[in-house]
Amino acid sequence: MTVKGPDIQEIRRLHEALSGELIQTPVVRCAAIEAVIGGDTEVTAKLEFLQRTGTFKARGALGTLRNLSHEQLAAGVTAVSAGNHSIATAFAARAMGTTAKVVMMKSANPARVQACREYGAEVVHADNVHVAFDVVERIQREEGRYFLHPFEGPGVALGTGTLGLEIWEQVSDLEALIVPIGGGGLMAGIANAVKQLRPSVQIIGVEPRGANTMHLSFEAGEPRSIDRVRTIADSLGAPYALPYSFELCRANVDRLVEVDDLALRRAMGFLFQRMKIAVEPACAAATATLMGPLREELAGQRVVLVFCGSNIDWATFAEQVIVED
Repeated sequence: MTVKGPDIQEIRRLHEALSGELIQTPVVRCAAIEAVIGGDTEVTAKLEFLQRTGTFKARGALGTLRNLSHEQLAAGVTAVSAGNHSIATAFAARAMGTTAKVVMMKSANPARVQACREYGAEVVHADNVHVAFDVVERIQREEGRYFLHPFEGPGVALGTGTLGLEIWEQVSDLEALIVPIGGGGLMAGIANAVKQLRPSVQIIGVEPRGANTMHLSFEAGEPRSIDRVRTIADSLGAPYALPYSFELCRANVDRLVEVDDLALRRAMGFLFQRMKIAVEPACAAATATLMGPLREELAGQRVVLVFCGSNIDWATFAEQVIVED
Protein backbone atom coordinates (compact mmCIF):
# COMPACT_ATOMS: atom_id res chain seq x y z
CA MET A 1 0.00 0.00 0.00
CA THR A 2 1.31 3.45 -0.94
CA VAL A 3 -0.17 6.60 0.57
CA LYS A 4 0.43 10.25 -0.17
CA GLY A 5 0.69 12.59 2.76
CA PRO A 6 -0.78 16.10 2.86
CA ASP A 7 0.94 18.62 0.61
CA ILE A 8 2.96 21.29 2.38
CA GLN A 9 0.74 24.05 1.00
CA GLU A 10 -2.31 22.31 2.46
CA ILE A 11 -0.48 22.14 5.78
CA ARG A 12 0.32 25.85 5.59
CA ARG A 13 -3.34 26.70 4.98
CA LEU A 14 -4.45 24.67 7.98
CA HIS A 15 -1.75 26.22 10.14
CA GLU A 16 -3.07 29.66 9.29
CA ALA A 17 -6.69 28.59 9.81
CA LEU A 18 -5.94 27.21 13.29
CA SER A 19 -4.11 30.31 14.49
CA GLY A 20 -7.15 31.34 16.53
CA GLU A 21 -7.56 27.99 18.32
CA LEU A 22 -3.93 26.92 18.76
CA ILE A 23 -0.65 28.59 19.60
CA GLN A 24 2.75 28.36 17.93
CA THR A 25 4.71 26.67 20.69
CA PRO A 26 8.23 27.93 21.38
CA VAL A 27 11.59 26.27 20.88
CA VAL A 28 14.49 26.59 23.32
CA ARG A 29 18.17 25.71 23.23
CA CYS A 30 18.84 23.01 25.82
CA ALA A 31 22.14 24.08 27.37
CA ALA A 32 21.73 21.53 30.17
CA ILE A 33 21.52 18.61 27.73
CA GLU A 34 24.37 19.99 25.62
CA ALA A 35 26.60 20.23 28.69
CA VAL A 36 26.06 16.56 29.52
CA ILE A 37 26.36 15.00 26.06
CA GLY A 38 29.18 17.24 24.82
CA GLY A 39 30.53 16.76 21.30
CA ASP A 40 29.51 20.25 20.18
CA THR A 41 25.97 18.98 19.64
CA GLU A 42 23.38 21.76 19.37
CA VAL A 43 20.15 20.66 21.04
CA THR A 44 16.84 22.47 20.64
CA ALA A 45 13.53 21.37 22.14
CA LYS A 46 10.13 22.05 20.61
CA LEU A 47 7.96 22.67 23.68
CA GLU A 48 4.69 21.28 22.38
CA PHE A 49 3.59 20.43 25.91
CA LEU A 50 2.74 24.14 26.15
CA GLN A 51 0.08 23.67 23.46
CA ARG A 52 -3.60 24.01 24.37
CA THR A 53 -4.76 20.79 26.10
CA GLY A 54 -1.13 20.11 27.12
CA THR A 55 -0.11 18.03 24.10
CA PHE A 56 0.17 18.01 20.31
CA LYS A 57 -3.11 16.08 20.06
CA ALA A 58 -5.23 19.21 19.62
CA ARG A 59 -3.67 19.70 16.17
CA GLY A 60 -4.85 16.36 14.78
CA ALA A 61 -8.25 16.64 16.41
CA LEU A 62 -8.96 20.06 14.91
CA GLY A 63 -7.41 19.07 11.60
CA THR A 64 -9.93 16.24 11.35
CA LEU A 65 -13.05 17.93 12.74
CA ARG A 66 -12.72 20.95 10.47
CA ASN A 67 -13.45 18.66 7.51
CA LEU A 68 -16.64 17.14 8.92
CA SER A 69 -20.03 17.97 7.45
CA HIS A 70 -22.69 19.87 9.40
CA GLU A 71 -24.60 16.59 9.76
CA GLN A 72 -21.58 14.79 11.21
CA LEU A 73 -20.87 17.60 13.65
CA ALA A 74 -24.51 17.66 14.75
CA ALA A 75 -24.30 13.95 15.64
CA GLY A 76 -21.25 14.54 17.82
CA VAL A 77 -17.89 12.80 18.02
CA THR A 78 -16.32 10.00 19.99
CA ALA A 79 -12.76 8.92 20.72
CA VAL A 80 -10.63 6.51 22.74
CA SER A 81 -7.28 7.04 24.45
CA ALA A 82 -5.34 6.91 27.70
CA GLY A 83 -6.14 10.56 28.07
CA ASN A 84 -4.35 13.02 25.83
CA HIS A 85 -6.35 12.32 22.67
CA SER A 86 -9.57 12.27 24.66
CA ILE A 87 -8.74 15.69 26.11
CA ALA A 88 -7.95 17.02 22.63
CA THR A 89 -11.18 15.59 21.22
CA ALA A 90 -13.19 17.28 23.98
CA PHE A 91 -11.38 20.56 23.30
CA ALA A 92 -11.84 20.34 19.53
CA ALA A 93 -15.51 19.36 19.87
CA ARG A 94 -16.20 22.41 22.00
CA ALA A 95 -14.28 24.63 19.57
CA MET A 96 -16.36 23.28 16.67
CA GLY A 97 -19.67 23.56 18.51
CA THR A 98 -20.40 19.85 18.90
CA THR A 99 -20.37 17.25 21.69
CA ALA A 100 -17.87 14.56 22.61
CA LYS A 101 -18.25 11.17 24.27
CA VAL A 102 -14.84 9.69 25.00
CA VAL A 103 -13.70 6.25 26.16
CA MET A 104 -10.82 6.06 28.62
CA MET A 105 -9.23 3.17 30.49
CA LYS A 106 -10.14 2.79 34.16
CA SER A 107 -6.44 3.20 34.90
CA ALA A 108 -6.32 6.60 33.17
CA ASN A 109 -4.72 9.42 35.11
CA PRO A 110 -7.48 11.16 37.12
CA ALA A 111 -6.19 14.58 36.08
CA ARG A 112 -6.71 13.65 32.44
CA VAL A 113 -10.23 12.40 33.10
CA GLN A 114 -11.04 15.66 34.86
CA ALA A 115 -9.61 17.68 31.98
CA CYS A 116 -11.95 15.91 29.55
CA ARG A 117 -14.94 16.71 31.70
CA GLU A 118 -13.89 20.34 32.06
CA TYR A 119 -13.99 20.64 28.27
CA GLY A 120 -17.54 19.26 28.36
CA ALA A 121 -17.01 15.65 27.30
CA GLU A 122 -18.91 12.66 28.64
CA VAL A 123 -16.39 10.05 29.84
CA VAL A 124 -16.97 6.29 29.58
CA HIS A 125 -14.51 3.90 31.26
CA ALA A 126 -13.19 0.57 29.92
CA ASP A 127 -11.10 -2.14 31.58
CA ASN A 128 -8.21 -1.99 29.09
CA VAL A 129 -7.21 -0.56 25.73
CA HIS A 130 -8.56 -3.48 23.69
CA VAL A 131 -11.97 -3.31 25.41
CA ALA A 132 -11.93 0.46 24.98
CA PHE A 133 -11.78 0.16 21.19
CA ASP A 134 -14.75 -2.24 21.28
CA VAL A 135 -16.72 0.24 23.40
CA VAL A 136 -16.00 3.19 21.11
CA GLU A 137 -17.08 1.15 18.07
CA ARG A 138 -20.40 0.46 19.80
CA ILE A 139 -20.89 4.16 20.57
CA GLN A 140 -20.14 5.03 16.97
CA ARG A 141 -22.58 2.43 15.68
CA GLU A 142 -25.43 3.09 18.11
CA GLU A 143 -25.24 6.89 18.42
CA GLY A 144 -23.96 7.83 14.96
CA ARG A 145 -21.06 9.80 16.41
CA TYR A 146 -18.01 10.39 14.23
CA PHE A 147 -15.06 8.34 15.48
CA LEU A 148 -12.00 10.55 15.79
CA HIS A 149 -9.10 8.14 15.62
CA PRO A 150 -6.15 8.84 17.95
CA PHE A 151 -3.49 8.42 15.26
CA GLU A 152 -4.85 7.25 11.90
CA GLY A 153 -5.97 9.18 8.84
CA PRO A 154 -5.19 12.16 6.60
CA GLY A 155 -6.84 14.65 8.97
CA VAL A 156 -4.55 13.65 11.83
CA ALA A 157 -1.44 13.81 9.63
CA LEU A 158 -2.56 17.17 8.27
CA GLY A 159 -2.94 18.53 11.80
CA THR A 160 0.34 17.16 13.14
CA GLY A 161 1.99 18.34 9.95
CA THR A 162 1.53 21.89 11.25
CA LEU A 163 3.94 20.98 14.04
CA GLY A 164 6.52 19.87 11.48
CA LEU A 165 6.04 23.14 9.62
CA GLU A 166 6.65 25.14 12.80
CA ILE A 167 9.78 23.17 13.63
CA TRP A 168 11.26 23.92 10.22
CA GLU A 169 10.31 27.59 10.43
CA GLN A 170 11.90 27.91 13.86
CA VAL A 171 15.02 25.75 13.31
CA SER A 172 15.42 25.61 9.53
CA ASP A 173 19.00 24.32 9.64
CA LEU A 174 18.24 21.24 11.74
CA GLU A 175 20.10 18.04 10.85
CA ALA A 176 18.34 15.47 13.06
CA LEU A 177 14.85 15.33 14.54
CA ILE A 178 13.80 12.95 17.32
CA VAL A 179 10.07 12.32 17.73
CA PRO A 180 8.22 9.98 20.13
CA ILE A 181 6.02 7.34 18.48
CA GLY A 182 2.85 5.76 19.82
CA GLY A 183 0.45 4.87 17.03
CA GLY A 184 2.42 7.05 14.64
CA GLY A 185 0.03 9.95 14.08
CA LEU A 186 2.46 12.54 15.45
CA MET A 187 5.42 11.17 13.54
CA ALA A 188 3.47 10.62 10.32
CA GLY A 189 2.48 14.29 10.12
CA ILE A 190 5.77 15.78 11.28
CA ALA A 191 7.94 13.58 9.08
CA ASN A 192 5.78 14.12 6.01
CA ALA A 193 6.01 17.90 6.41
CA VAL A 194 9.69 18.14 7.32
CA LYS A 195 10.84 15.85 4.51
CA GLN A 196 9.06 18.11 2.01
CA LEU A 197 10.79 21.18 3.44
CA ARG A 198 14.24 19.75 4.24
CA PRO A 199 14.74 16.24 2.80
CA SER A 200 18.24 15.91 4.26
CA VAL A 201 17.01 15.87 7.87
CA GLN A 202 17.51 12.53 9.61
CA ILE A 203 14.18 11.73 11.25
CA ILE A 204 14.32 9.33 14.18
CA GLY A 205 11.36 7.81 15.98
CA VAL A 206 11.56 6.62 19.58
CA GLU A 207 9.26 4.03 21.16
CA PRO A 208 9.08 2.70 24.71
CA ARG A 209 10.33 -0.88 24.82
CA GLY A 210 7.05 -2.10 26.26
CA ALA A 211 5.00 -0.71 23.35
CA ASN A 212 7.15 -1.22 20.26
CA THR A 213 4.32 -1.55 17.77
CA MET A 214 6.02 0.48 15.04
CA HIS A 215 9.26 -1.48 15.38
CA LEU A 216 7.38 -4.73 14.84
CA SER A 217 5.51 -3.20 11.91
CA PHE A 218 8.68 -1.93 10.23
CA GLU A 219 10.27 -5.35 10.60
CA ALA A 220 7.22 -7.07 9.10
CA GLY A 221 6.70 -4.51 6.34
CA GLU A 222 3.06 -4.09 7.35
CA PRO A 223 1.06 -2.96 10.41
CA ARG A 224 1.40 -5.21 13.44
CA SER A 225 -0.13 -5.35 16.92
CA ILE A 226 1.03 -6.15 20.45
CA ASP A 227 -0.83 -8.21 23.02
CA ARG A 228 -0.41 -5.77 25.91
CA VAL A 229 1.12 -2.39 26.68
CA ARG A 230 3.99 -2.72 29.17
CA THR A 231 5.31 0.78 29.78
CA ILE A 232 4.74 3.77 32.05
CA ALA A 233 4.50 5.89 28.88
CA ASP A 234 0.80 5.16 28.51
CA SER A 235 0.23 7.90 25.92
CA LEU A 236 2.64 6.03 23.62
CA GLY A 237 0.90 2.70 24.26
CA ALA A 238 -0.84 2.07 20.94
CA PRO A 239 -1.99 -1.57 20.74
CA TYR A 240 -1.49 -1.71 16.97
CA ALA A 241 -0.33 0.20 13.91
CA LEU A 242 -2.66 1.10 11.03
CA PRO A 243 -2.01 1.47 7.29
CA TYR A 244 -2.06 5.23 6.68
CA SER A 245 0.16 6.36 9.55
CA PHE A 246 2.39 3.30 9.14
CA GLU A 247 3.01 3.97 5.47
CA LEU A 248 3.77 7.66 6.05
CA CYS A 249 6.20 6.70 8.79
CA ARG A 250 7.84 4.02 6.66
CA ALA A 251 8.24 6.50 3.78
CA ASN A 252 9.75 9.33 5.83
CA VAL A 253 11.35 7.96 9.01
CA ASP A 254 15.03 7.12 8.71
CA ARG A 255 15.29 4.90 11.77
CA LEU A 256 13.60 3.78 14.98
CA VAL A 257 15.05 3.52 18.48
CA GLU A 258 13.71 1.93 21.66
CA VAL A 259 14.18 3.13 25.24
CA ASP A 260 13.10 1.37 28.41
CA ASP A 261 11.10 2.74 31.33
CA LEU A 262 14.21 3.24 33.46
CA ALA A 263 15.66 5.57 30.82
CA LEU A 264 12.35 7.45 30.63
CA ARG A 265 12.21 7.89 34.40
CA ARG A 266 15.79 9.15 34.51
CA ALA A 267 15.12 11.57 31.64
CA MET A 268 12.08 12.89 33.52
CA GLY A 269 14.32 13.47 36.52
CA PHE A 270 16.98 15.20 34.44
CA LEU A 271 14.47 17.55 32.82
CA PHE A 272 12.98 18.39 36.21
CA GLN A 273 16.30 18.88 37.98
CA ARG A 274 18.24 20.63 35.22
CA MET A 275 15.57 22.35 33.10
CA LYS A 276 12.90 22.85 35.79
CA ILE A 277 10.07 21.20 33.84
CA ALA A 278 7.84 18.31 34.96
CA VAL A 279 6.78 16.16 32.04
CA GLU A 280 5.05 12.85 31.44
CA PRO A 281 7.14 9.82 30.39
CA ALA A 282 6.27 10.15 26.69
CA CYS A 283 7.54 13.72 26.68
CA ALA A 284 10.91 12.58 28.05
CA ALA A 285 11.40 9.94 25.35
CA ALA A 286 13.34 12.12 22.91
CA THR A 287 15.67 13.30 25.69
CA ALA A 288 16.24 9.72 26.86
CA THR A 289 17.16 8.75 23.32
CA LEU A 290 19.65 11.55 22.71
CA MET A 291 21.29 11.13 26.11
CA GLY A 292 21.39 7.37 25.67
CA PRO A 293 21.63 5.31 22.46
CA LEU A 294 22.15 8.23 20.05
CA ARG A 295 24.52 10.32 22.13
CA GLU A 296 27.66 9.53 20.13
CA GLU A 297 25.98 8.99 16.78
CA LEU A 298 24.50 12.50 16.68
CA ALA A 299 27.53 14.25 18.19
CA GLY A 300 28.21 17.60 16.57
CA GLN A 301 24.85 17.83 14.82
CA ARG A 302 21.97 20.28 15.17
CA VAL A 303 19.30 18.18 16.84
CA VAL A 304 15.66 19.01 17.58
CA LEU A 305 13.76 17.08 20.25
CA VAL A 306 9.97 17.05 20.28
CA PHE A 307 8.58 17.46 23.81
CA CYS A 308 5.14 16.13 22.95
CA GLY A 309 3.03 16.57 26.10
CA SER A 310 2.80 16.90 29.84
CA ASN A 311 -0.61 15.91 31.17
CA ILE A 312 0.50 14.44 34.46
CA ASP A 313 -0.44 15.13 38.06
CA TRP A 314 2.14 15.68 40.77
CA ALA A 315 1.48 12.40 42.62
CA THR A 316 2.03 10.31 39.47
CA PHE A 317 5.08 12.34 38.49
CA ALA A 318 6.62 11.90 41.93
CA GLU A 319 6.01 8.14 41.76
CA GLN A 320 7.59 7.72 38.32
CA VAL A 321 10.51 10.17 38.29
CA ILE A 322 14.08 9.28 39.22
CA VAL A 323 16.22 12.24 40.26
CA GLU A 324 19.90 11.36 40.40
CA ASP A 325 22.70 13.20 42.18
